[in-house]
Amino acid sequence: MFARMTILQVKPERIDDGIKIYRTSVVPEAKKQKGFRGACLLADRASGKSISITFWRNEKDAVANEESLYYQEQLVKSLSLLAGPMIREGYEVSVYRLDTPAGSKPRPHPKKKPAAKKTGL
Repeated sequence: MFARMTILQVKPERIDDGIKIYRTSVVPEAKKQKGFRGACLLADRASGKSISITFWRNEKDAVANEESLYYQEQLVKSLSLLAGPMIREGYEVSVYRLDTPAGSKPRPHPKKKPAAKKTGL
């Protein structure tokens, strides 16, 4: 697995706007990209520093994603929020583990309902 990390300095008063864009646009569009495995946004509300980490099946998929212009299209949506330059880096994921909180149940993946069968009644 491969991770793309982007460090952004967001205007602190616009941090909620940035989180909303990430949740409603960046993640849904990333899910459509080949090899996408997940995303995480870390934000320090006081300073505005934010770190986006997206996970990809491999480096080839992450690079192809950027070449498809998806990445740039998503960044353009956040340009007015930025207070400094972005830093983008890529890493091999050496260890990955995500546990659910104690006592919680994992959310099941939504299943498609089978089409209703028509009866001759």
